Amino acid sequence: MTWREAEAAYTDDVIEMNTLSRMFEDGAARNENRPAQQYKGGVYDRSLVGTVVAAPPDSEFRTLSYADVRGIVRNLAAGFRALGVGAGDRVGIHADTRMEWAQCDFALLAAGAVVTTVYESSSPEQVRYLLDDSGATGVVVEGREQLDRVLAVEDDLDLEFVVAMDDVGSDREGVYGLDEVHERGATAFDPDEYRSWLDERDVEDLASLVYTSGTTGQPKGVTLTHRNIRSNVNQLRKRYGPRPDKGADTAVIDEETRTVSYLPLAHIFERTTGHFLQFAGGACVAYAESPDTLKEDFQAVEPTAATSVPRVYEKIYDAIREEASESDFEKRVFEWATEVSRSYYRADDPGYGLRAKTWLADKLVFSDVKEALGGNVEYLSSGGGTLSEELCTLYHGMGLPIYEGYGLTETAPVVSSNPSEEPEIGTIGPTLPGVEVKVDETVVPEEFDDTLGDVGELLVKGPNVTEGYWNKPEETEEAFYEDEDGRWFRTGDVVQQRPDDYLVFRERAKQILVLSTGKNVAPAPIEDAFAASDVVQQVMVIGDGRKFVGALIVPDFETLRAAAEDEGVDLPSTPAEMCDADRVREVIEREVEAVNERFEPHEGIKEFRLVTEEFTEENGLLTPTMKKKRRDILDRYDEAVASIYGDGDEDVDPTPEPSK
Repeated sequence: MTWREAEAAYTDDVIEMNTLSRMFEDGAARNENRPAQQYKGGVYDRSLVGTVVAAPPDSEFRTLSYADVRGIVRNLAAGFRALGVGAGDRVGIHADTRMEWAQCDFALLAAGAVVTTVYESSSPEQVRYLLDDSGATGVVVEGREQLDRVLAVEDDLDLEFVVAMDDVGSDREGVYGLDEVHERGATAFDPDEYRSWLDERDVEDLASLVYTSGTTGQPKGVTLTHRNIRSNVNQLRKRYGPRPDKGADTAVIDEETRTVSYLPLAHIFERTTGHFLQFAGGACVAYAESPDTLKEDFQAVEPTAATSVPRVYEKIYDAIREEASESDFEKRVFEWATEVSRSYYRADDPGYGLRAKTWLADKLVFSDVKEALGGNVEYLSSGGGTLSEELCTLYHGMGLPIYEGYGLTETAPVVSSNPSEEPEIGTIGPTLPGVEVKVDETVVPEEFDDTLGDVGELLVKGPNVTEGYWNKPEETEEAFYEDEDGRWFRTGDVVQQRPDDYLVFRERAKQILVLSTGKNVAPAPIEDAFAASDVVQQVMVIGDGRKFVGALIVPDFETLRAAAEDEGVDLPSTPAEMCDADRVREVIEREVEAVNERFEPHEGIKEFRLVTEEFTEENGLLTPTMKKKRRDILDRYDEAVASIYGDGDEDVDPTPEPSK
């Protein structure tokens, strides 16, 4: 039996079609004495600490069992009911990823509510829009900052209550601490009544409104039922669960899994893969302090797995490279080791010499990398964007396999992912069992290479696919396509479907650059080609409607400065001055020329400009899920773009040397 046949046929106690509340209760019953959550001390002023949970020492993690978490969830559910939450009421969660987010999610679902997601970083105006659009009757906030945002716009909303996870010291009417909600619930909790709430809910009921992160225009509320999300949990369990056909060295997700959660739970990627899937199977989830403390948190938790987005893996690699390059000798050793790892992974049958080099590279470099991630990581998963093939190969070669996948909010979210038995770097894997796809070749340019499989917009259907957008019938109709095979969701993404059914992501259809020459260019592969560069932080490729491809490039100023110092070269003190320095521009130009060699002539970057500011969520140039807000970046750097193409694009030579 092949692994595909095995996963299609596989079933166990976790795989069932019931509500998310029942799923949690069943998982807790099977694993009540096992660790469920780990939370860090000294990060938050938690209102539950001291009365419900103990306070860990600063920077240390404390563990809650499944029985502990179940008790908290049940009492919070009863407390929310006491505040007036009823079946079908929309309640927002406006907080960063943390233990209480997960507990409130399960509690609100058990109370019958529809959880509405609000990113922790959302502005007051965004908070107003999300809570107003969903018709929320209440909202759970993280702390004082999020509370103030809600109170600033409360006159425009019909909120009956606000609950704060942290101790905010508010005596305002209608504002409660999470500890107060828990206390009310503990007093009022009745087991029979609680079971009746769960019995009243059906898998077809709405479970959550998950708002798209809004790279363009206002976010849309994606309606996801219990069936949608539960189906995706089942599909992922079939692929990564402890199937009997898996070998001892094949990574699985089961009750022994320990993972670190740090992506936004407001996004369905982390909520399904790092939350619902883990608790269904009895895993333990630790909550990182922040993406900036991942090294310390990984070492403290010693996880076996983690879920992330490409930008985080790039940053981890950058940090590893920086630590391993404190001297010229160490830098050369690191570069040698990375080339060895790639060669080893790509070799069909590595000989004795390459195996010996790999053993030495592991002793000198990769063992330290693994220890930096806690020493127990069996696999990493990646979604929410494309991952550089070169970088993914390096991780695999180091013994830290990254299984890349693909999904959307509208598909709850995972459509495809690389199986641990047969990962194919450079692909987003085959579809999960129960998911059907096909490609619409009519929406992409004919010049896209289809020699390795059909290229077109990906269409998806399956039990995990949404019925549409909240109160937006026109947008819902536009998002779907119907034919004799059924109703398909139009992803807007261009993929290649290989003969072996593995999918290769090509580009967002709306982001394909159409040059004025008629040529079409996909920017993502070009941008990804810089991922392993030690002198480039970020790149955004431009050129839509222009004669040639340009780019805005954020240099790695620290690496450039350190390299210059090693060579006895002085560089200016500020990033702005460095961007104008001939030495810096020459180094970046060589990097651009090296990348250009991988692409067709019309895809090569002909002109670029260096910019001083990294694209981040804080400066509004990345979404909370770390996707580039291309329109905002173009607006921010409109003068730089204008200087690339000159006044009157038609007068610019389409093939100048890179950057002057």
